[in-house]
Amino acid sequence: MTVRTKLSLAQARRIALAAQGFHEARPEGANARHVKRLLKRSHLLQIDSVNVLVRAHYMPLFSRLGTYDRDLLEKLAYHRRKRETFEYWGHEASLISLDLHPQFRWRMARAARGEGIYGGLARFGREKRGFIEEVRREIQARGPIGAGDLSIGGKSQGAWWGWSDGKRALEWLFWAGEVTTATRRGFERIYDLPERALPSDVLNTATPAEDEAQRELLRRSIRALGIASERCLRDYFRLEAQDAKARIPELVEAGDLVPVTVESWNGPVYLDPQARFPRRIEARSLVSPFDPIVWERTRTERLFDFRYRIEIYTPAEKREFGYYCLPFLLGERIVGRLDLKADRSRGALVVHSIHPEASIAPEEIAPALSEELRLMAEWLGLTRIDAPKAWRGRLGL
Repeated sequence: MTVRTKLSLAQARRIALAAQGFHEARPEGANARHVKRLLKRSHLLQIDSVNVLVRAHYMPLFSRLGTYDRDLLEKLAYHRRKRETFEYWGHEASLISLDLHPQFRWRMARAARGEGIYGGLARFGREKRGFIEEVRREIQARGPIGAGDLSIGGKSQGAWWGWSDGKRALEWLFWAGEVTTATRRGFERIYDLPERALPSDVLNTATPAEDEAQRELLRRSIRALGIASERCLRDYFRLEAQDAKARIPELVEAGDLVPVTVESWNGPVYLDPQARFPRRIEARSLVSPFDPIVWERTRTERLFDFRYRIEIYTPAEKREFGYYCLPFLLGERIVGRLDLKADRSRGALVVHSIHPEASIAPEEIAPALSEELRLMAEWLGLTRIDAPKAWRGRLGL
């Protein structure tokens, strides 16, 4: 098969969207098979604590499948016999495909040596080894527990910088792979030993050498991205720059990465040798700030000419677009962004603001946006949509 090595920006954009599943029509009645298929395609789902709309790990599935039962993902994430993911640091905190557990053991080993983790946690690991072992023994004796259930270590003060010693010990053990997430209580992580929470066939799989594990993660990255710069490739699983620089030439030589040029892009770009080249993309999707299609912000600007920043940590008076803005993908373009909130007490999907891109007239996107908002409200079990006055008529509200 002849692989093209010179690509237009439009081709690159369609390749990237297809790699993430946006080239396929949403199914009628998404089921467990659809959820598994998307997990296999993306390899991980980012977890985030913000719940102003819906937890981050649920949204990428909705963006691609439409309405689906969130319990399907819960079972794949945490059911003792049916689980197909484990929690670890992939792209930030993530639900990661179980078959990748061996490929993350080198990161766990580094963490156990105090490498690649927060400085304060590394120092805690060096200075409190005895205490950490006490916490591990308590989990071994008592079974799945949260930080607040520990008999030692005190209480957390709320935010991460107010962690108790018990919580710090649990997080050090989590980084080192000595405990894992058995389930969650609300959003609280419940810890247990890997041998009690994860399937034995996964844990018994041989641990690959560090370099081979990194190569496999980069292979998975290019499959999930379709086309990517070096920065995008290593960002997917948050590999260190020096590790990615060592592995990428090896993958090029093996034919797992194909160097290409893309119109208006500078620097090396790599193509998945099995990438799809769709002639058109007809997506309609609200996309989470934590969706792989917009993770790497420079990539988002290159592909879509769309400058995107999440403003959760920006003071309210300095926000340009709003607290929790979701890009709106229509066709193969990102045509605007919406600041959304699920007001569960009133049963309302609240649209604080709608910002079309400068080249887009509101009338161009209103019909499709109305459909997408109604679909989201249905999925979240909300019975009304509250939108800005100027948009109510356009959206048919």
